[in-house]
Amino acid sequence: MLLLVCSLDLVAQDGVLPVDVLRNWIALDAPPGSEHVATNSIMRAMPGWKWKRDALGNLILRKGSGSPRRVVACGLDRPGFSVTEITDDGYLRLREAGAGRQHSLWVQFHEGQRVRVLTRAGFVPGVVIVKSTHLQGGRVVNAPVATLNDLWVDVGAASKAEVQQLGIEMLNPVVRDFGGWSYGKFAAGQLAGVRVGCAAVAGVAQGKVNSGETIFLITTLRSFGFDGLEATLRSLGRVDGVTLVDAGDSVNEAFSQRLVEKPPYLPESTGLTTVTVLSPRVRYAGTLVESVNVDDAEKLLAAVATVANVSNPNWADVYPDDRWPQKANAAVVSNLADVAEVLKTLADVPAVSGHERPVREAIIAALPAWARPLTRTDNEGNLILEVGPDRDPLMFVAHQDEVGFEVTNIADDGVVSLRARGGLFQSLWEGQPALLHFDRAGVEPSRGVFVPRETAVNKQPETLTAWFGTDGATLKQFGVTAGLSVTADKHATRIGNTRFTARALDDRAGSTALILAARRIQPATLKRKVILAWSVREETGLEGAMALAKQYAANVKRVYSIDTFVSSDSPAETTRFAHAPLGNGAVIRGLDNSAVAPPAEMDRILNIARLQGIPLQVGATNGGTDGSDFVRYGVLHVSLSWPGRYSHSPVEVLDLRDLQALERVIYAIAVSQD
Repeated sequence: MLLLVCSLDLVAQDGVLPVDVLRNWIALDAPPGSEHVATNSIMRAMPGWKWKRDALGNLILRKGSGSPRRVVACGLDRPGFSVTEITDDGYLRLREAGAGRQHSLWVQFHEGQRVRVLTRAGFVPGVVIVKSTHLQGGRVVNAPVATLNDLWVDVGAASKAEVQQLGIEMLNPVVRDFGGWSYGKFAAGQLAGVRVGCAAVAGVAQGKVNSGETIFLITTLRSFGFDGLEATLRSLGRVDGVTLVDAGDSVNEAFSQRLVEKPPYLPESTGLTTVTVLSPRVRYAGTLVESVNVDDAEKLLAAVATVANVSNPNWADVYPDDRWPQKANAAVVSNLADVAEVLKTLADVPAVSGHERPVREAIIAALPAWARPLTRTDNEGNLILEVGPDRDPLMFVAHQDEVGFEVTNIADDGVVSLRARGGLFQSLWEGQPALLHFDRAGVEPSRGVFVPRETAVNKQPETLTAWFGTDGATLKQFGVTAGLSVTADKHATRIGNTRFTARALDDRAGSTALILAARRIQPATLKRKVILAWSVREETGLEGAMALAKQYAANVKRVYSIDTFVSSDSPAETTRFAHAPLGNGAVIRGLDNSAVAPPAEMDRILNIARLQGIPLQVGATNGGTDGSDFVRYGVLHVSLSWPGRYSHSPVEVLDLRDLQALERVIYAIAVSQD
């Protein structure tokens, strides 16, 4: 069954697939003015080809001699952003870099997403902030589309000085940390059609020109009116023809071919008045998931070879697979490495509400050896670990699940309708990579995209759909049914010195804190029973916690929810409430929408933390936690938290020091004598 399901995506038989080549060309970072980031990689991937780089960074390769004298060109760069302000509290502000027609949601596609700041030494990871779902009560359905005024970049710094220590300077390029994406027979990414065109130019350039001279150009400053192409054409003098492989509007054919009269980038010195433009057919044009079919790319390759007078072109040896090296974060706190490792192990696992099995298995695997055989899973899917003598029991509860989507319908064309599981802004998933998960163990997810709107005036889409590169009948043939979960692709990472970003820190961070506390517990020394639990379906109504409360409330005297304190520590939020700054310690979530902590118990916890030297904050926020359901049975409940930014988004952020403090609080309460 594994091979059957995986066949929704292409599987390499011998060597590198064309889709891999195209994906890597799409992945190259080449913001205008910094195209060397990509051209360095291209030249390393094609040693001995004698590409020359001119003063503007254009790559030039001449082959053959005599007449006719042809030019075959593409533009490599694509619009992005540049740093135009570094704020005193460590955020970056941006302006767009590069012109040209943009999708109406172009800026919004970056909100709540990972980005890279390209510095002199490499790239620095960051995130574009977004308002926390929990703090936006009464959301405006017809809120306007996000603009540049809404974009702030968080690179894990708390001051301008910390930003500068990371090597970030004014005007550094900022690009979406997306790379290339492939699904089925499609390669996708920003300006995928243009990049496939450059891959075709490079692929044809490796062949032998049958007659005459062909000058191959991979040019810069495309997004500044093709200035790089114009400058290079001026240097060449008279030529017999210019073919530009670039974006177009082909709908019914694999590629389009058209004559453009007197384009502004065509100098009189060429002796020409027209340029031939070849363009591959694309889906979702102008978005971050613009997609090109491999079969169409092959036909484009053949067309480029024809105009270049080259026989038997192929994609081999044009595989620029080395990327701009990541800059090591300055002065990374080494004693947080264990915390970060466990957190990443859990955060990268998909587990939408009702589909928690994968993360449950990961939690068990991360527990200490003594704990694994003691765990049990109840009928709801809650994971429970009991340890210590049978007296004065207390319980800590984190939750396994995360927000995401489930399939509700599969259309004939393969477009999959979705319903949200948990509270989220659908705009943060629109036009991004998608993963369709199968509930059977060992079955790899299928890759696709969340379908973007063609145009929009409102921020939130009315509905969200996904497409996985094939039709509905094929999806059903390979086991796709209603009820399967869909998530974004995610890869947790550290940012700055002590910060960490991932989808599903709520509540993989709470789960991590319980695991780390369990690793410190010596069962023989406990004076009471300690119950560690990981609930299911918290995001869809505390459903797992209800079952736990029915089972344990008669005996447990105190319960502690381990969940996010959604903090307003962000320039997008008001600090009227929920202001628990990152880096200042764990948090007692004293008041939220579902519970209020008893003052005496808060004082007891604060005293325990004070005696242990554990930094601990107190605050009020929105939302509810698993432990609130125990209160109806008369159980004492307090929620223990860490401050988190950008809740229920793909880029939740925390400070690892706060998570470490939370783990210490949990352990201190578990072994306390009172």
